[in-house]
Amino acid sequence: MSATADHAEERTNPAVRLGFQPGQVVQEIGYDDDVDQELREAIEGAVEGELVDEDYEDVADAVVLWFRDDDGDLTDALVDATTYIEEGGAILLLTPKTGRSGYVEASDISEAATTAGLTASKSVSVGKDWSGSRLATPKAAKSKR
Repeated sequence: MSATADHAEERTNPAVRLGFQPGQVVQEIGYDDDVDQELREAIEGAVEGELVDEDYEDVADAVVLWFRDDDGDLTDALVDATTYIEEGGAILLLTPKTGRSGYVEASDISEAATTAGLTASKSVSVGKDWSGSRLATPKAAKSKR
């Protein structure tokens, strides 16, 4: 692919825009009937493989976490999502957009991410019903394992 084609794909493919790359293992948590199938397919295309589910027991490069307001405690969900993620890896937190069933306040996301020890690095619209927040795990955690 040419550099121009790569830049065009970055603009049109939300998975590429979010930093997903070929060969990454991406764990998906919170899958339900309401998820954005086009985004899932875009991520699978970007990583050139299928998403692994919540039962995956090895280290993942990234986590896609679908979360709705009635799914429980967001901080707990984020802490759980970091359990099997590579140090310095990212969590893509997907929440319903404003006005949609299950909407999560931005302030709640920020507070939960901070409490879970994550850093928000990017927010993006990823579909007609979902917003994404890219949360980074601390790279310093590597020395603690």
